[in-house]
Amino acid sequence: MNNAPDSAAAPRWLTAEEQHVWRAYLHATTLLEDHLDRQLQRDAGMPHVYYGLLVGLAEAPRRRLRMTELAMQAKITRSRLSHAIARLEKNGWVRREDCPADKRGQFAVLTDEGVEVLRRTAPGHVAAVRQALFDRLSPEQQKALGEIMEIVAEGLQPKEAGADLPWLR
Repeated sequence: MNNAPDSAAAPRWLTAEEQHVWRAYLHATTLLEDHLDRQLQRDAGMPHVYYGLLVGLAEAPRRRLRMTELAMQAKITRSRLSHAIARLEKNGWVRREDCPADKRGQFAVLTDEGVEVLRRTAPGHVAAVRQALFDRLSPEQQKALGEIMEIVAEGLQPKEAGADLPWLR
């Protein structure tokens, strides 16, 4: 099924109910991201995206990922990742290592200090996530939200080669 808009066809405007759902989604996700950013800034002096980078490295084999793979996981540009890694390096939480198989490639490696900051920060972060999202939903609503987000994410995953993806910029 092709849901791409036909430029010759009239736009399929959102119904009043769809508009309500869309605006509620935007409002909630903006507030949630702000809530998590404020909690992580307060507890660890880092934004939510940096925390996600540290978690990605913590979950990787040997606590290391190629920079391009980390950018892809985080869905951010290589430039934004490079800036974030520089800040995390300055804090002593991450270090870069050259890739022996590819002279242009680099690994981001989570340091022991980075592991420690995650250990200290994770309890407050999970409490903030739980309070802001999961404690407000019934188990059925949680399951439905998970299923809905998986469907949305699957539909947005680029399948064609050469797609304009942030981590390729």
